[in-house]
Amino acid sequence: MARILIVDDDRGMKELLQIMLEKEGYDVDAVESGKAAIQQFRRKNYDLVLTDLKMPRMDGIDVLRQIKDMSPETVVILITAYASGDTALAAMREGAYDYLEKNFDIEDVKTMVRDALRKRGVEKAEDFAASKSGDDTVYFGSIVGRSREMLKVYSHVKKVADTPANVLILGESGTGKELVARAIHENSSRRSRPFVAINCGGVPENLLESELFGYMKGSFTGAFSDKMGLFEVASGGTVFLDEIAELPPVLQVKLLRAVQEKSFRRIGGSEDIKVDFRIISATHQNLIEKVKNGTFREDLYYRLNVIPIRIPPLRERKEDLPLLTKHFIEKYSREFGKEVKKISAYAMELLMEYEFPGNVRELENIIERSVALETSNIILPENLVISKERQKGRAFTVEPEIPEGGLDLNEALAEVERSLIRKALQKAGGSKKKTAELLRVSYDSLKHRIEKLGIS
Repeated sequence: MARILIVDDDRGMKELLQIMLEKEGYDVDAVESGKAAIQQFRRKNYDLVLTDLKMPRMDGIDVLRQIKDMSPETVVILITAYASGDTALAAMREGAYDYLEKNFDIEDVKTMVRDALRKRGVEKAEDFAASKSGDDTVYFGSIVGRSREMLKVYSHVKKVADTPANVLILGESGTGKELVARAIHENSSRRSRPFVAINCGGVPENLLESELFGYMKGSFTGAFSDKMGLFEVASGGTVFLDEIAELPPVLQVKLLRAVQEKSFRRIGGSEDIKVDFRIISATHQNLIEKVKNGTFREDLYYRLNVIPIRIPPLRERKEDLPLLTKHFIEKYSREFGKEVKKISAYAMELLMEYEFPGNVRELENIIERSVALETSNIILPENLVISKERQKGRAFTVEPEIPEGGLDLNEALAEVERSLIRKALQKAGGSKKKTAELLRVSYDSLKHRIEKLGIS
């Protein structure tokens, strides 16, 4: 459980924050002065400190400095009634994570605390049930989602995390397979040992062998000293082999021996090196087909696929889309120093219609670009860069002629909309529900458009 210390000489503010954060499942203490905060911190180490900036005798900057001297990894967030650019800059220079103005929104505080603790590495996957915001958002480690499909994944991870069994994670590219692997590691008894990840398809074969197994001095040109491989580095921890289907046949043999015997030899070595590690593999390919056509060893497949976990593509969990979008808007607004707060309803509709062949990774890329391009505090459709070739149901085009005297753009667009809705109503036999499905808008949105456009 994350430990939080609140420092504020305003008793009402102090009690509000304490009650709110305790409801979120945190272990919270609160004091009314900077001096009391330092004394309390010496008695009990904290993961995060929320401190008022303006306090008598010892202000928030002084508290920040002393806490950072005692515990550099502790996250400190400042609270101020009158934040300014200079105040924020001074706080950041001293090591503050961020600052809050006293007219804050409760949900903003929850989000900032949660993100800060996640960056600190405190909130583990097992805390997902307690890590809910007011809109029932679920964060499982660094994974975002509350759909039934993702809750099944979370449950599966919790069950297998502390077993020694090897895990094979299956899922399309961009679904978050490495995040799931990290959640498994963070929930296991190996969490204090290394988590070592390597992409088997992203490293040339001759380099991949030396990366995995290491080498002895003089074993080949350029081997000027002994080098540990990733299996040695990860001893006691977890090795994550991403895109395992890309592992060359000759290395499949060596990996099989390492998995079976928990020992291997460095390139050019003559002694067996004993290691203790757990392997989590991942692939977007059909490994059974690879086994059938002889490009992947059957015995290795069964050694790695002791416990399979399938990660659903984003198109199968569309209910997570608004929540993922909100998460990425907040992330990139902070990174780019923007004030983008939300996405427009129509822009959200465009996302909901899209199939996302690149899954969550593609969504993140779309939102990152949109936040970078946006000049207002809301993402508008024109700044939502979606692949036109892959957009579902976007074959309809309008190429009207522009008369010499010009035209009223709003009225022209309204007429096109009237025409489309009337045709859809006719095709749907007058059913508004079916019409909404044909036009891929919500039922309420269709009713609003019909009323606005005066369609009878």
